[in-house]
Amino acid sequence: MCLAVPGKIVRIEGDVGEIDFGGVIRKANVSMVEGKVGDWAIVHAGFAIEIIDEEEALETIKLWNEVLDSDAAFSQR
Repeated sequence: MCLAVPGKIVRIEGDVGEIDFGGVIRKANVSMVEGKVGDWAIVHAGFAIEIIDEEEALETIKLWNEVLDSDAAFSQR
């Protein structure tokens, strides 16, 4: 299964951006998007693949958290 996760771009140097995933900062290649610091990006396999607006990013994060919470509850049964 492939996952793409939204994160906020906090720094860009060349083709490498530092992306904040809820307090965890990871580096990703940003050469495929025209993002800037403060933008939200969908990141897959170390590459920012799409810039999205904040509302969409936060809704996606909310849905991911619901899935993770339900999975944790399911695995405790």
